[in-house]
Amino acid sequence: MTSPVDTLEKALDQAGRALDAVGANQLDNPSTCVGWTVRELASHVAASPGRFGQMARGEEVDWAADPGIADDDLASSFRSSADTFLAGLRELPEEQQGSAAVAVAEYAVHSWDLVASTGSDVMLDDAVAETALATMQEGLTDENRKGAFDPEVPLPDDATAYERLVAFAGRNPRAFPG
Repeated sequence: MTSPVDTLEKALDQAGRALDAVGANQLDNPSTCVGWTVRELASHVAASPGRFGQMARGEEVDWAADPGIADDDLASSFRSSADTFLAGLRELPEEQQGSAAVAVAEYAVHSWDLVASTGSDVMLDDAVAETALATMQEGLTDENRKGAFDPEVPLPDDATAYERLVAFAGRNPRAFPG
């Protein structure tokens, strides 16, 4: 069985590849995250490994704070903080690695957001999507999704793992073919 931290490593890798594929000419475009540009989404993704690391250490996290990462440093900043986050998680006992599952969901959804928002051809891992969906279905209810997630979007039975994940997160995957 794959550990949550190993799945997180895959999720971080695909998020890094999705960030690498963002073109400078795409940063001001709207993203699949309502009210966010591609720049705002990419900045959020780039800053989040450091913030998840803070969470794992029991520190207070301000998710709304401006990360202050320059546009041309988004991918490199992400990779550096992702490596630090992973190393820190691997040092913790398994019972203290709970933030890994939540982080997998974060990176799975936002990797799709980046790919769909930019039309990138970055391949996304269905196993990461399945793990993320299970985590979100376990913790996300109608009551606590307000403000962060729109209601689940209904899909036909032939939906892919990623379509089911992002539909659960309130995005219409078929409205953003990439």
